[in-house]
Amino acid sequence: MKELIGPSNKVLEIELSSEKVEIYRVTNGERQLYLGGKGLGLKLLFDRLEPGIDPLSEDNIIAFMPGVLAGTGAPCSGRFAAVTKSPLTRIMASATCGGPFGIQLKTAGWDGLLIKGKASRPTCLEISSTGVKFKNAEELWGNNPASVQEKIGNKKSGILVIGVAGENLVKFANIVSGHRFLGRTGMGAVMGSKKLKAVVVNGGDYRIRPTDKKKFTRVRKKANRYIQRNKVTSHTLRNYGTPFLANIMNKGNLLTIKNFITGFDVHSPDVSGEKMREKHKTEHYTCKPCSILCSKKGDFNGQELVVPEFQTVALLGTNIGVFDSVKIAEWNQICSEVGMDTISTGNTLSWVMEATEKGLVESDLKFGSSEKISKALYDIAYLRGFGKDMAQGVRALSQKYGGEDFAMHVKGLEMSAYDSRGSFGQGLAYAVANRGACHLSAYIVGLEILFSFLKPDTIRAKANFTKFFESVNSCINSLNTCLFTLFAFPLESPLMKYTPKPIIGFFMQNLSNVTIKFVDFSIYTKLWSAVTGIKISNRNYLKAGDRIHVLERYMNTREGISKKDDTLPPRLLKEWRLGDPDKRKVPLEKMLDKYYKLRGYDGNGIPTGRVLRKLKIIAS
Repeated sequence: MKELIGPSNKVLEIELSSEKVEIYRVTNGERQLYLGGKGLGLKLLFDRLEPGIDPLSEDNIIAFMPGVLAGTGAPCSGRFAAVTKSPLTRIMASATCGGPFGIQLKTAGWDGLLIKGKASRPTCLEISSTGVKFKNAEELWGNNPASVQEKIGNKKSGILVIGVAGENLVKFANIVSGHRFLGRTGMGAVMGSKKLKAVVVNGGDYRIRPTDKKKFTRVRKKANRYIQRNKVTSHTLRNYGTPFLANIMNKGNLLTIKNFITGFDVHSPDVSGEKMREKHKTEHYTCKPCSILCSKKGDFNGQELVVPEFQTVALLGTNIGVFDSVKIAEWNQICSEVGMDTISTGNTLSWVMEATEKGLVESDLKFGSSEKISKALYDIAYLRGFGKDMAQGVRALSQKYGGEDFAMHVKGLEMSAYDSRGSFGQGLAYAVANRGACHLSAYIVGLEILFSFLKPDTIRAKANFTKFFESVNSCINSLNTCLFTLFAFPLESPLMKYTPKPIIGFFMQNLSNVTIKFVDFSIYTKLWSAVTGIKISNRNYLKAGDRIHVLERYMNTREGISKKDDTLPPRLLKEWRLGDPDKRKVPLEKMLDKYYKLRGYDGNGIPTGRVLRKLKIIAS
């Protein structure tokens, strides 16, 4: 086995139409400015994509980018990023995924893939350290992802594959990798439009060695120590997985119930992580290398199934009025088999249920009824009957049939499972998130509800922390490592760990700019520096996060995005939740103007030339 010190800086550019392959060499300047993963993927597409192209045309490009940590054994580094233009939102899309694909690509000697054009027939790409083979995949077309992975790979292979939803260009089709997913924004449809059924990578030819091995080992031990002593990462997520959030959000009246009508239901504890651990005898089912172990599988009436993540529990469960964990797990499995995002799918079903009640559409779907759900999922994936319309997503449905006032999306991406009327900061984060209604752009609900550092129903400090965590998260998704490490690395640093919580809350709420300067995210910076051998300060690392986020925004504004799109569904702005005595709605406008000023956008939400030059996105 050969040794590869730091990044290879070699990216495969694959043209499906002509079956040509070129190698692009990443410069040190690009590495410093955009880090890797999501950031580098965005930069490479920025240099290649023309604004206005059809996301489902051969002109679109999809990038798969492992970050510099892949293959190093850093904690929670079994992740990679993907970047493309979304067929669902028609703006830039990014997603990250766990599983072996990124590590296999890296240990084959490649720092990324850029896939262009369109194959003339269903195709499978086979990638190794020696290059790319184009394989006929006609016999695989129509097969489910699990069976395809068995046929084309082994236990160590890194595989990307789409299901029939991707083949049929369902706008929220996902990409499957092992038992993990590039879930959001319809990336599966992009692969389907290119007639690309699968990508398989067999790596292992290179051992990835950090440039500064001693520093890397020291920082890795510290990172693991923080993860092991943090309660969320070492206990809560490890024992209950992400569905532990169901009880917390239900208690705070933030859980999505019946298309965001209310945030609380007495039956919600039935689908919590605590209840499912007890009822379904759950065990770890995680990606490697992982120190948190949040993913689970269990016994669901004699079937071994993956325990649904919190977002699935909420959007494909409570939000359609169903609190049966067995049914939700079965629907989650169907979505895995056909290759569809459970968040967008659940939102689509709940919109149809409400539209049916209001007489806008005719369907058999009803809140609280598990009947017809399985059929509806297959109808969407196979474009059967009304399923063809549902396959376009909530925005398209509401534009065609009416009901835009209860269409729960931002910029065309369906909402994730936090009712921001109980978390104003999360409302701002949803509205300005680059890819749409994304809770992972800036997880402000964590500061407001999980840790109670910020008051959830005030606007103070929300713009500051939204900007800060957008940039930090952009860095994390460019390393790549797991966003759950944010629960451990900053909170277990001495200053945060030993300062009383009320004092932290006071400073966050009232002196946000000062507090942000003391948030310690240096573990990420030191890991990146140790692997690459490039010195970078915490300030410049965070500036790279600013650059990545603003570049993505700039690319979106070239597609027509502006202030008019930085909004929330009317239900969150004009209606209050049932059961909320304070009748709260999200006061978005007051937070939005301050956020624009902090980001260096003009009054219409467009990055100014000054900030683009300052961040070196465009030439001076």
